[in-house]
This record gives sequence, C-alpha cells and structure tokens, in this order.
Amino acid sequence: MIVQAHLSTENGLDSLPKHVHGFALMHVAMRRDARRLLSVAPVLTEAKVGKVADWWRQVRAVIDWHHHTEDDILWPALRERVLAFAETEKAMHADHAALDDAMDAVTAALRPGRQRGEVEAAAAGFDTIIQDHLRAEESVVFKAFCVDLSAREYSAIEQRVITSAPLPIMQFLVPWMLDGADSAGAAGAAAAMPPPVRLLGTTVLRWNYHRQYRWW
Repeated sequence: MIVQAHLSTENGLDSLPKHVHGFALMHVAMRRDARRLLSVAPVLTEAKVGKVADWWRQVRAVIDWHHHTEDDILWPALRERVLAFAETEKAMHADHAALDDAMDAVTAALRPGRQRGEVEAAAAGFDTIIQDHLRAEESVVFKAFCVDLSAREYSAIEQRVITSAPLPIMQFLVPWMLDGADSAGAAGAAAAMPPPVRLLGTTVLRWNYHRQYRWW
C-alpha cells in the first residue's frame, strides 16, 4: 500500500485509508464543533445559551472519553509496537492537559450570568488549542496507524476502544461522529461498529441527537 506523505483530517478524509476513518471522524467532529462554537459565540443569546451548554457538555464528555482511550489503550499499544513513540507520547499528554484547561474555560463561559465576551474568548482559545493539538497529534499517529501497524492490528486495537465506551457516551458519539460525514467516510467509520450500534446510530440515536442537541 502506498501511503501519502501528509496524513491529516484538516481537509477531510481523502488522504486517509478507510480503516482509520472512525478515529479520523472524531477529529473531524472536534474541528467542526470548534468552528460551530466560534460562530455562535458573538451572537449567543440568553434564550439559546442553555441549549448550547447542554450540547457542549456532551461534546466535552466525548472528547474526555476519547483522550482517556488514547492515554489508556491507543498510546500503550503504539508504545509496544513503535519504538520512537514513547518520546512523542509525553508531548501529547501535555497537550491533553492544556486542552482540558481550554475546555474548562468554555464550560465556565457558558454558565448562567456570564459576562459578555467570555464565550467568544473561551471559544477562540479552544479553537486554537484543538486545531494545534490535532495537527501535532495527526502528524505522528496517522503514520503509526497506517504504516507501522497493519490494518488488522489497528482494527483490533480500535475494537478495544469502541467496547470501552459507556452507554451515555456511545449514545452521543455515533451520531456526533457521523454528523456531516459523506457516505464514504460514514461507511468507513460504521464498518468498525458492532451491527446493533451501527443501526441505532443511524436511526434512533441520530434522531435523538438532532432533537436534543442541534442548535445551529
């Protein structure tokens, strides 16, 4: 298999093989929602802030879970197989800590009685940190996923990640990942899901996601 030199989700999934589309769509969703938060921040009204705060709590929970699975499952697996990964891993742990601070700032800015401009500042900070973090992380992990591991090895690790998701996370995660994905990207991500999860994610969970959390 010939792997392109630049593997990234900054311009979608075209540079990435299908077996990593599930992981990649989580990064696409983070980039997308950082932009959504930026777009609503200057015009956010008291009438809408509760809806946005509810949505943000779910987004934050999924990002937290994603990073815990990286720290607890993905990174240890890469450390075993890719000799140079250990040094890079230290920087990614530091990135996760900085991202936690940025997400805390967004949570605080969406509280009742916030000061004007707080959401804009917090959204801008989150967007900067998440974009920088994903760019740095993808420059390392996609090569590992696509070159250092076989598709079968990667898929076995990914299954451990998927089965670690608590039910409340899974209920939001699947439609959140697939929100806005084209048919090829959605098919690649769905292929890694257990069939019942795939069915629910594209029907009942999708309907619930749009009913409860869609404010844009």
